[in-house]
This record gives sequence, C-alpha cells and structure tokens, in this order.
Amino acid sequence: MPSATPDSLTITQPDDWHVHLRDGEALTVAVAHTAAQFRRAVVMPNLRPPVTTVVLAQDYAKRIRAALHSGAAFDPLMTLYLTDRLDPQEIHRAAATRQSDGGAQVVAVKLYPAGATTNSDAGVTDVRKVYPVLEVMQTLGVPLLVHGEVTSPEIDLFDREAVFIDTQLIPLRGDFPALKIVFEHITTTQAAQYVRDSGDLTAATITAHHLLFNRNAIFTGGIRPHYYCLPVLKRESHRLSLVAAATSGDPRFFLGTDSAPHATHLKEHATGCAGSYTAHAAIEMYAEVFEQADALHRLEAFASFHGPDFYGLPRNTGHITIQRLAWQAPVDFAYGRARLTPLRAGEWLPWKLQ
Repeated sequence: MPSATPDSLTITQPDDWHVHLRDGEALTVAVAHTAAQFRRAVVMPNLRPPVTTVVLAQDYAKRIRAALHSGAAFDPLMTLYLTDRLDPQEIHRAAATRQSDGGAQVVAVKLYPAGATTNSDAGVTDVRKVYPVLEVMQTLGVPLLVHGEVTSPEIDLFDREAVFIDTQLIPLRGDFPALKIVFEHITTTQAAQYVRDSGDLTAATITAHHLLFNRNAIFTGGIRPHYYCLPVLKRESHRLSLVAAATSGDPRFFLGTDSAPHATHLKEHATGCAGSYTAHAAIEMYAEVFEQADALHRLEAFASFHGPDFYGLPRNTGHITIQRLAWQAPVDFAYGRARLTPLRAGEWLPWKLQ
C-alpha cells in the first residue's frame, strides 16, 4: 500500500508504458524528464526511418542511454514498428532479447494504421497483410500495441476510435484470441468498456491529458495547439469514463503518458503537428486526477504495478515521493536548437515530485 500523509504520497517508482523520446539533439530533454520520474519506459518506434529491426531498436536504446544524465537509473524498453513487410523472423529476435543479458529488451510491436498520427506513413495499410507476424507474436507472447483509430477520410475525427473497435479490433481479437494486446492511449467510453469487457490478454494505457481535459481545452480562448494530440481529446462524458477506468483498480488499465515533444514553432503553426508534451510533470498530473477522484490510494497500482504485471516484468523496488506543493510549470525548455512548450506551460500545479 502507498504511504500517504495529507501532504505527501510515497509510491513504488512507476514506469511509463508509452512515451515518445525522439532522436538526436531532441533526446536530451525528453529522456531527462522521463528518467526523473520513471524507472522504465516503453519507447515508441515512429522515428524517420522507423525502428523496424532489433538491431535498429538496440542502437536507438544506446543513443537514449547516452543522453541520460550521469548516474540516472533508467531502462528504455524498445518496440518495433509494424509495417506491411516486417519479417516474422524479427519477432523471434525480439523475443530472444527478453532472455539476453546484454542490450536493451525489445518488449512489443507497435501497430500504426498508415497515416493515423505523427510519422505513421509507413504503417499498416491492411491488417491482414501482417497476420503472419501476428501469428508468431501470439505464439511467443510478444504484445501488440495498437494505435486504435481508423484513417478513412469519411469517418468523423471524433468517431475514429469507436469505429476502429468495431471494424478492426473485434475481428483482430477473434482471429488471435491468445495475442496480448495493449489498446494505447484510449479516449472514449467505448474503448474503456471494450477493455473492461475483454479478457486478461487485453489492456489499455491512459494518458494524463486525456484524464484531465476534454475537447473544449483545444478551443478555450482561441486555438490552443498544445492540447491538440491524436487521438484527439473527446467529450466530457468520455473523459469521465476514462477517469472511472483509471481509478477503478482494474489491472488492465495502466499509465502511459504518450508524451510527444514537438518544437514550439512546429506546434504553433498553421498546420501544427499532433502531440502533447507532459513528461516534465507526468506523475504530478496523474496525482491531480486521482486526488480529484478521491482515489489517491489507487495511484500506485495504476502507475507502478499493473503495467509490469501485464508485460510479465518485475515490479520496481525503488520509491518516489510527491508532495502537495504548488509550483509553476516552466514556460518552455531548450529542445536542441529550438524550444519546447510543455502542456500547462506557466500554470500552477498542485503536486510536485520531491
């Protein structure tokens, strides 16, 4: 059980089961913020070019570790980008990293429908094309991480997750009943209900920004591009469904920030890119949500236990403490040669990592 007083909360060190760290000069800030809170993080593979092999994944992990501050204890958990042409033998190589003492673990494969989000143009065009890969994944116990949106232009942007469940996810689950699936960054009542009604092999990550905000945040006082992400924020009724799922204690829901850095000048643009950066204050934002729901006693399980249990990894042994202490989030951060504006830049937050 977490140790709590009215003014602080000590929990087992959490993990982030969905994060974007980028590459090159941009790595430094995202890695530092993530490692300050999380012991491990599942790192998304949507670079240019995408991370499609174990060799590329482990090379990327080396660059991530090189960007860490000296002495930081942080393990990147790597993923492969699922394409129409991914070799099933690559899944065998990925599974072998789980038993290897050297190199980073490759723990999952990520399905992006082609065109669904940032750098997803190499994604899957027809899920039936990757059935041979999914068959090997099911056999070897390698989880499939799903960006659950259809991309058909005739489908309303706010309906794309619900349509994906009906037209893609339900048939996929029927064809692969023993495949571990993580429905990532869910945003709707339908998604929460689907996971709740599914068996133990289906789980979901939930972001802090989808728990805190509904779609009004994108338009309050004008267009607010830093609240624009994909999947997009939804109605208040959906937000409340996500809060209920996250704070329920159900082990199939766990923390995944989907923190996605973009240079400020690319976000504040006529065609601004999708993604919200929350790594600077992720656990503090989750604490805010759980306190509002009178469920702080369940934050530790959501943040620190459910994820490793689903992935079959050991729970962390260290701890972090967050305090009820108002602090002002920075307006921006250095981001290579550009600037990075975080979500809630310059705002006061009620919880702070000690």
